[in-house]
Amino acid sequence: MKYAGILRIGFKLLVNDRAKFTALLIGITFAVFLMVQMTAMFAGILNRAYSTVTNIGAPMWIMDPAVNTPTTSIPLPDYLLDAVRSMDGVSYAVPLFVGSAQARLVSGTYQSVNVIGLDNNSLFGRPELQQGNIQDIYADNAFLVVKDAEFSKLENPKIGTSFELNDHRAVIVGVARVTSNGLNGIPTLYTTYSRAIEYLPTTRFTISYVLLQAKNDAAIAGIKQQVARLGYLALTRNEFNARTADYYTYKTGIGTNILLMTVISFIVGLSISGQTFYTFILENLDKFGALKAIGVKAHELVYMILFMATFTALTGYGLGIGLVTLMITIARYRLPGYAAMITFWNLELAFGMVVLIAGISSYLAVRKVLKIEPFDIFRG
Repeated sequence: MKYAGILRIGFKLLVNDRAKFTALLIGITFAVFLMVQMTAMFAGILNRAYSTVTNIGAPMWIMDPAVNTPTTSIPLPDYLLDAVRSMDGVSYAVPLFVGSAQARLVSGTYQSVNVIGLDNNSLFGRPELQQGNIQDIYADNAFLVVKDAEFSKLENPKIGTSFELNDHRAVIVGVARVTSNGLNGIPTLYTTYSRAIEYLPTTRFTISYVLLQAKNDAAIAGIKQQVARLGYLALTRNEFNARTADYYTYKTGIGTNILLMTVISFIVGLSISGQTFYTFILENLDKFGALKAIGVKAHELVYMILFMATFTALTGYGLGIGLVTLMITIARYRLPGYAAMITFWNLELAFGMVVLIAGISSYLAVRKVLKIEPFDIFRG
């Protein structure tokens, strides 16, 4: 390798000063830890915010244009379901009810619950059962309970457990599991659509969403136009998720707070690592001057400094990712409701920030090194 010798010298200069090298690693590691932790929390919040969409799994959702999140539905008129079923390009369409209620448990305590009513005929969107038979949902007063982080709030019900739901008797006939837990810390029950609207008080309109399957991808655009002419909004699953993410990012304080914490983490990492690396360069100016005196060219010194900054940044990045991964793993094991999750986009964001930190630190160091003259070093 052409520059192997000069890079080896730079590596030895870097790691031999253990105090400065450790300070550099701590600064970058801490910055990466904070950036990834903050963005991982936000990713976890978003993942749970559209958990209803994920768990139901419908390809397309029809809703009122004012709806921003799956849990804040606006009732749709019954005629809309028939209109959608008759549209060109629609393979099938079913109603979905999403609501909330107060459950009075066996102990006499009250607990809020989310209730999802599935289409009576198809049970489209039903969860995977761990215990029980899906056909039992048609029995009198039958409900399925989701076994997730909030399951214990219902006093760990079993098949046959009964409680009151808005002064109606409800019986657990199955224990289910879903892909994603909810955001608000409320247990979830599934039942049939007709039972849901019977048990829960509603307006004269009872449909929360119309779920549909297009005959093919080419038909999606036409379905959206036909729905829009009726005054409603049709979104694919990914579009509904994006709409929910935009709401939490831009229309609540969550996105702003996470952004501020990420920026603060970046500034902390930049200030610590930049100042430490610049101080390291200042303390080793005599060595850089000596290298210049023996014929090392300016661009070779630049490569050396870039290598030192990049090596430190990537090492700190790896340590930071390892630390936050360990913390999230332990937290999710101990706290089932913990929502943080690491995704590619927050890893990429942290990597970009680390590269920027390394670039700024390198720029300051390069400017200082290129200005030194060997004559000044030896004269001192």
